[in-house]
Amino acid sequence: MEITAALIREKGGKFGLEKVMIGEPRADEVLVKIIATGTCHTDMAVRDQQMGPTGFPFILGHEGAGIVEKVGENVKNLQPGDHVVLTFGSCGECENCKKGNPAYCENLMGMNFSGCRLDGTHSHSSHLKDEEIHDNFFSQSSFATYSISHKSNTIKVSKDAPLEILGPLGCGVQTGAGAVINSLKVKPGKSIVITGAGAVGLSALLAAVASSAGTIVAVDINSERLDFAKELGATHVINSKDQDVEEELRKILPKGFDYGLDTTGRNEVINTILSSLKPFGEIGILGVATKPLEIEMNSFVSRGIKLKGIVEGDSVPSEFIPQMVNMYLLGQFPFDKLIKKYSFQDINQAISDSESGKTIKPVILIGDFEK
Repeated sequence: MEITAALIREKGGKFGLEKVMIGEPRADEVLVKIIATGTCHTDMAVRDQQMGPTGFPFILGHEGAGIVEKVGENVKNLQPGDHVVLTFGSCGECENCKKGNPAYCENLMGMNFSGCRLDGTHSHSSHLKDEEIHDNFFSQSSFATYSISHKSNTIKVSKDAPLEILGPLGCGVQTGAGAVINSLKVKPGKSIVITGAGAVGLSALLAAVASSAGTIVAVDINSERLDFAKELGATHVINSKDQDVEEELRKILPKGFDYGLDTTGRNEVINTILSSLKPFGEIGILGVATKPLEIEMNSFVSRGIKLKGIVEGDSVPSEFIPQMVNMYLLGQFPFDKLIKKYSFQDINQAISDSESGKTIKPVILIGDFEK
């Protein structure tokens, strides 16, 4: 079947809308008509060859939401017409998956970043002779009018929720919210400091509010983001560009915080949070780092601090994504406040606005694209 996809053809290049062919879903696969797809910095990291495969052309996109068109013969929990959110790929068969830890799947890199299926094949083909299209990004490649996904990463959701905003629940929003709810398990009345007020950090903030956390501090260098964080429920904000973060945190809670969450991956920021935690406090780290983490070991050990690495919010997507949808429908988790919508034709503008910080979470509307 011929579809339209946004292809990257060179390192750091622009997205171009092109006609390509998509195959039939295999036994464990699902064909999904994409309604909308969120953009994420991971898309840009692969575009710029900072991670993942190096081949081009490539169809990116990994926060897709849409409607099931066809299912393979082994797919029993979905049927045509179902509304779905596409999330990260996991095999469902390895030891970690079977223990309820799909974000740490033994086949995670192959199913999300290899540029092909695990067996090396592709679900897309080019009209150009001998051109290989890299795809299967996060087992979906959803910057396209249709997507082939795996039964394990195609999550059925309520038809009461607007599909055009649900895509980010598959990755960015799930990562931040899951870090608070699943990983740190923030309890009512407890305190947390969140560094980085981007899409992931603000999703974590919304989850902290939904979890009835007590003191919620957001730290960033962008004053507009910090003002927005207060609108979303932060009890305090700190501009690390103008203020001494460690000093300000001591003023807020002299005895220290229960939890910390870092989305920046910056060594000095993580150490600042560590210094602000009370004994037996816990910090989650999920930012992409460019340098090794170095910590002040004696203070870290003597206070019994826990440091936890977090991937995809430690989520079981089949459970957590519907949970977030229900929280949204009940008015407990207004993640839609982070979103700005763009047409498929304006995908490059959406990416630019995301990279400049103008837009927190762009979502590309694809379902109404005219061929």
